[in-house]
Amino acid sequence: MNVLILGGGGREHTFCWKLSQSPLCNQMYVAPGNAGTASIAQNLAIDPMDFEAVKAWVKRANIELVVVGPEAPLVAGIHDYFKESSDMNHVTVIGPEKAAAQLEGSKEFAKKFMQRHNIPTAQYASFTAKTLSEGKAFLEKMQPPYVLKADGLAAGKGVLILDNLSHAQAELESMLLEEKFGSASNKVVIEEFLSGIELSAFVLTDGESALTLPMAKDYKRIGEGDKGLNTGGMGAISPVPFVTPEFEKKINERIIQPTITGLKKDGIPYQGFVFIGLIKVGDDPFVIEYNVRMGDPETEVVLPRVENDLMDLFLAVKSKNLHQKTIKEAQETACTVMAVSGGYPEAYEKGKIIQGLNKKSEAIVFHAGTQLKEKDILTNGGRVLSVTGRGNNMNDALKQSYQRLAEIDFEGMYFRQDIGFDL
Repeated sequence: MNVLILGGGGREHTFCWKLSQSPLCNQMYVAPGNAGTASIAQNLAIDPMDFEAVKAWVKRANIELVVVGPEAPLVAGIHDYFKESSDMNHVTVIGPEKAAAQLEGSKEFAKKFMQRHNIPTAQYASFTAKTLSEGKAFLEKMQPPYVLKADGLAAGKGVLILDNLSHAQAELESMLLEEKFGSASNKVVIEEFLSGIELSAFVLTDGESALTLPMAKDYKRIGEGDKGLNTGGMGAISPVPFVTPEFEKKINERIIQPTITGLKKDGIPYQGFVFIGLIKVGDDPFVIEYNVRMGDPETEVVLPRVENDLMDLFLAVKSKNLHQKTIKEAQETACTVMAVSGGYPEAYEKGKIIQGLNKKSEAIVFHAGTQLKEKDILTNGGRVLSVTGRGNNMNDALKQSYQRLAEIDFEGMYFRQDIGFDL
């Protein structure tokens, strides 16, 4: 079967790496891809948001499976576009339709969904420019820190956590009146702050049944000790040491099962991944947010621990036979560390030559923001490389990652040296 993967980051390189191991996978294409995907698939100069161009290539290359990596095409309705095209009915899209993608596309939609189905989450209220004064008054009734979330997609940067009331009120005004996060903050969700430790659960569903993949914990702050600005993710670890069988049972019974059942009750078809951002408060799990695709860099530690043929699982989604499958989870620990451009997550330069990629190592180097230019591999984004090590425990896996990173170099390269410090 010919496959098209949409996206160009570390998540998509990991999909390529995993699917390339399947005898069921014939030709593989990535749009737009990166220097890493170019070594195992054919990169296409196609924007995943250009649905007509995507469809044209699907026709041309006789593609039967489209795996959507990022959230934006899903929220914009790429699954619906294929479903509604009479000549595309045979194509399976891994990723939900537009209605279901609102779980990530709108924080308010997700909150109402959780309320309806009694899924534990923080208390909240939502506000627009017309109700700004009510929003400021709502903040006065809350205890700090104050959590403000842009309702729409803001590339992972639409969340503010503030300790000062007047600062929170000023930021609310900036989000609603000055479009601090563009149209994503036309509506703002204010919610109570939950104190605990975060983790991520990943589910693959065919709309009827679901399989839970290995869980992971990522590190979002740029600075060591989890300080500084939020990023798209500086590293991740799987499995999560504090997830006991008892805690995992709570996640399954209180969150995963009600989520899949809730989608069916609401008449919302869902085909693809559900990424559930969780927080452990005391001994109980709460949902921070839903995403409608795999996470990055979590994918770089989750898929290496899945021993199943990923293509076989995707075909089971297509035939709605996922209930016949079980996830085979490797007992090893996987850790990934992200190497980023100097200045990220603020202003940074691209086009820096990356050296040391040709050396052999047990660690896997997944490309996130790279491009191939003649014989050189250059930086092409803020997050550049994700280096995944595996071992019997977290320390062994991290040692493998850091040894490999010591062999890689580009101007301004930075990575956190404390991934897993809190575990």
